Amino acid sequence: MKKTIRTFRRSTLSVLILALIVPVAKSWADDDIQFNTDVLDTQDKSNIDLSHFSRRGYVMPGDYTFSIMVNKDILREERIVVYPEGENGRDSLICLTPEQLSRFNLKASVMDDLRWLRDGECLDKASLEGLDMRVDLAKDTLYLAIPQAWLEYTAPNWDPPSRWDEGIPGVIADYNLNVQAQQNQTGSDSQNISGNGVLGANLGPWRARADWQTSWYKRDGKTDKDFAFSRYYLYRAIPSLKAKLTVGEDYLSSDIFDTFRFSGVSLNSDLSMLPPSLRGYAPEVTGISRSGGKVTISQQGRVIHETQVAAGAFRIQELNDAISGTLDVRVEELDGSVQVFQVTTASVPYLTRPGAVRYKLAAGKPSEWGHSMIGPMFTSGEISWGVANGWTLYGGSVIGGDYNALSVGIGRDLFILGALAFDVTQSRAVLPSEGTLSGTSYRVSYSKTFDEYDSQVTFAGYRFSERDFMSMSEYLDTRYGSGTSHSPKEKYTVSFNKRFRDVGLSAYLNYSHQTYWNSADNDRVSLSLSRYVDLGPFKNMSVSLTAYRSEYYSLKDDGAYISVSLPIGNGTSLSYGATINRTDNTHRVSYYGRVDEHNSFQVSSGLSRSGPTAYGYYTWQGDSAQVQTNASYQSGSYTALGMNVTGGLTLTTEGGAAHRSNARGGSRVLVDTAGVDGVPVKGFGASVKTNRFGKAVIGDVNSYYRNPIRIDVDKLDENADVTRSVSQATLTEGAIGYRQFDVIAGGKAMAFIRKADGSFPPFGASVMNEKNQETGVVNDEGSVWLSGIQPNGKMTVKWDGQARCVVNLPAVLPAVLENLLLTCAPE
Repeated sequence: MKKTIRTFRRSTLSVLILALIVPVAKSWADDDIQFNTDVLDTQDKSNIDLSHFSRRGYVMPGDYTFSIMVNKDILREERIVVYPEGENGRDSLICLTPEQLSRFNLKASVMDDLRWLRDGECLDKASLEGLDMRVDLAKDTLYLAIPQAWLEYTAPNWDPPSRWDEGIPGVIADYNLNVQAQQNQTGSDSQNISGNGVLGANLGPWRARADWQTSWYKRDGKTDKDFAFSRYYLYRAIPSLKAKLTVGEDYLSSDIFDTFRFSGVSLNSDLSMLPPSLRGYAPEVTGISRSGGKVTISQQGRVIHETQVAAGAFRIQELNDAISGTLDVRVEELDGSVQVFQVTTASVPYLTRPGAVRYKLAAGKPSEWGHSMIGPMFTSGEISWGVANGWTLYGGSVIGGDYNALSVGIGRDLFILGALAFDVTQSRAVLPSEGTLSGTSYRVSYSKTFDEYDSQVTFAGYRFSERDFMSMSEYLDTRYGSGTSHSPKEKYTVSFNKRFRDVGLSAYLNYSHQTYWNSADNDRVSLSLSRYVDLGPFKNMSVSLTAYRSEYYSLKDDGAYISVSLPIGNGTSLSYGATINRTDNTHRVSYYGRVDEHNSFQVSSGLSRSGPTAYGYYTWQGDSAQVQTNASYQSGSYTALGMNVTGGLTLTTEGGAAHRSNARGGSRVLVDTAGVDGVPVKGFGASVKTNRFGKAVIGDVNSYYRNPIRIDVDKLDENADVTRSVSQATLTEGAIGYRQFDVIAGGKAMAFIRKADGSFPPFGASVMNEKNQETGVVNDEGSVWLSGIQPNGKMTVKWDGQARCVVNLPAVLPAVLENLLLTCAPE
């Protein structure tokens, strides 16, 4: 209610000022505004300060920190200098520097034609036709209206490079820890801890990173443990090239060749820098967890993603779109069983828009897990050129002493028929024991969206490799390693989804088949069906079926999960689920509840062939970490617990905070609320409250994406006010963004201010706190609706553009803040 009162007071003052305006011909010509003070109901009409309002658009000279809004886009805060201009300094020159203009997305031709004032420091507004500038001091915002014709291309939620933010210097420490413990009634107990994370530092556009992973395992009294820094590297964005430069230990990123680990340097076109419509898509991993547990996704020993999942079907979609090749998936169930399978990351045909070029370059030496280097020095390069009329030529090579490979390909956009690509890769490897081996690999890929049938072939691919064809990783394993790598022969991959709108059914199918010259085949097929139905009084019931069959190096596994879920209001639901596999069938009835945006849980009770079961799952999204817990029990068999904790610590020159972490080592935003603690701020996910220093870190942000950063005013304490509650951030990869919000904390009350001689400050005088935040505007006879009242606080009253006197607030405030009598004395 008090917030409403303050708004009403401000609005009343504005209406009074508008009512006082009397236009005069010469005044309009000079942009002056005169006021008729006779209409004011005040005794001392001469004691009124309306200097702030007498000149249209006038801003007092000085340094300001403004949020910039260009048309409807909110940009980051900028330091803006306002100079006096015109006769006797009666006008204001809002100084926009060349550096600031470069971030406003103006076309290069427009920038070249701009004129500058004050020895090239400030923009001459007249040189940018159609520009309109307006300052809102109450919101600390500079509004710029620029004709769209002068601006570069933008897309919804995407900004061009001129608006990308490299962030501020700082250090980060992100982590992901998993704990599982199992007590068996018929066998041995076990405990294991695993984790991975990133340590890093940012300086300008450079990011230094060190990836680590660890494991600890105990069973039958035997303990095994390991800790290693798996990778050291530097990287930065090169916006002018739409590319990413990496120096140090890396994994070859390629759309043509298989990946391998190396130490050196790489420069790759980064699709994430492009508008969303021109990007690729990230791989996803689907499966079924029988009893809940830990899912680990790795590639060549490097853990990419690890998390706890609930019992039933799961889909992991948080993987980076830069990941390519074959992924190893391991599901460690709470009941002690383990699933292992592989997922081949699909990629759309290697097509490039007409006239555009995409490239990937790398040079260095292959390296092992322990950071030692093996094999020959190599260089790798690939390029894709959009020729014209939907045709793309692409190719690449890996040149490295005794191992060389060359690839050429052609792609065609078939428009209504989809997109098709075909390439041929020739390899040549020299081995001491086998001499020279040469082989060829052929690949064809296809992608198509059938809008008229509401279906999409996300990816369909076929690859055949001759027996003597070798990738670099196979060559390194054969010559320098164990020689146990599998030699691929044929690979089929198909991903298909379709919606049957007439019956409200969605279907998703994924199939992969891999044969080898020297080992058993790998196969995996998964199918998902889901539908929303109404059954009598039950509305929006969700019915789903997920089934899979896999063969992993002669290990066969198959299973299915059937689920029926009924929403019962307030984010809660009641469901039935059945898990069916080769060894057991489990039927569960579950209750899912959502306490608030930070807390959710699931409890289940069921029956399997082995006896009754009970299961629980709980998720907490805290300010400093996210915690997921699993608990599972089966009568006469086992009791198991699992926990996943993810989070991070970010420290910068502007402060820091512990926080939740989504993409380890990725972008984040440090929010500063002017020292006020407990302020709820949020990005895309659940809100985070600022710590005792008024700092919070938002980790759920995306690189090269326009991320909203805002204060959750619905949850803001009633003794806090904000002049601006929304900001935006478009960050480069790994950046630490910094956004400030002007938050005024303290009590609110109607106060009456008198000067030491008993007179009142003039009508319209501003009251400022020690942070130079406006906490009130004086009305008639010294009355003011005052906010930010703190014990022993000090406020300054200003009029005629100068500080005139100081109000010292009492050390002990009254229990009820109303009708405060305050004295304003000279400093």
